[in-house]
Amino acid sequence: MTLAILSALAQEQEGLLALLQRPRRELRGGREFWRGELHGVPLVLGLSRIGKVAAATTATTLIEAFGVRRMVFTGVAGGLASGVQVGDVVVAKEFVQHDMDASPLFPRYQIPLYDRERFACDADLAQALLSASRAGLKRLGQKEVAVHHGLVASGDRFVSAAGEARALRETLSEAGHPPLAVEMEGAAVAQVCHDYALPFAAVRTISDRADDSAHVDFSQFVSEVASRYAMAILDEFVRKLN
Repeated sequence: MTLAILSALAQEQEGLLALLQRPRRELRGGREFWRGELHGVPLVLGLSRIGKVAAATTATTLIEAFGVRRMVFTGVAGGLASGVQVGDVVVAKEFVQHDMDASPLFPRYQIPLYDRERFACDADLAQALLSASRAGLKRLGQKEVAVHHGLVASGDRFVSAAGEARALRETLSEAGHPPLAVEMEGAAVAQVCHDYALPFAAVRTISDRADDSAHVDFSQFVSEVASRYAMAILDEFVRKLN
């Protein structure tokens, strides 16, 4: 059963690509994909690029063209909840689109014609990611890193101001959707996987607090911290799938 691992940025994927056995590069729809194996599990690595449309396109290509049957997204996110700090890891339980607003035709945050605001991750895959996150971080000597599990918000906006982050957290929470973190792709992939009845899970390393410091040393953090975390976590995750 082929597993797809998606990342938005090349730096987020570097460690995973280094682990891939017998890698073979393919180009489809302007995207770069890598086929291979890890611990006997057939894998396809994909770069979605940034934003919900790009992520949805890539996820659909992985399903239609590569025949994947499980999907995981890994990368970075901004922390929103008070206890979610830089360097923490968040495993998504559900996703909500914080910029979805088709009112007055539909309630705010509700996905039109789906009668829902959230898309849930696959419970078994998410639990496996939680276990792999703790094991992978322990292997790296990062036992003190907190691992969270809950709602993640996605939207086509890089949240980088303290006031904007606070307003986003408060508005979502008042509507019954208190978010742990914010990013730009996960909800779109969750919706695509829902449409195809495909198990999906996601893990994000917190690179910033979605505030005025969100742009500071972002690339360095992704390369030096998030990429290492992703490699260790996904290595443990795939090992236990086999």
